Amino acid sequence: MNYFLKLNGISIIYALTILIPIQLVLNVYRITRITEWNIQTVNRISGLTSLLAFLVFSLLLFFLTRKWLSRGKARYLTLVLWLPYYVLFAFLFATLFPITHNGDFPNPASGLLIIGAFIVYPLYIMDMNFFAGFNE
Repeated sequence: MNYFLKLNGISIIYALTILIPIQLVLNVYRITRITEWNIQTVNRISGLTSLLAFLVFSLLLFFLTRKWLSRGKARYLTLVLWLPYYVLFAFLFATLFPITHNGDFPNPASGLLIIGAFIVYPLYIMDMNFFAGFNE
């Protein structure tokens, strides 16, 4: 049971690692409208925030995977387990913060970036699991 909780905890962190940058990309217009900053400032801040969150979560995931899930190959279940948590968190975000202003809808090209991220992200998780368990 303890291993199961650790596996799901790491999967939650994987979901948050991709959720934060995607939500920042999708909500640039909303952040611009609410903060009244210009769009270039919001793009810079959201880009830096995404990069910082990705780096911090990557280090955290590397060390937690090495410490908690280094025993077996079950750590590769995180390749699939992050997706239900991502869907849950995205649904909660959309429910708690609905789009109420027509100018807040994301750019259609954002969807292409998200599709690309979803294609590459399992490879990132696989690499993280591989390198975290490299000394087995």
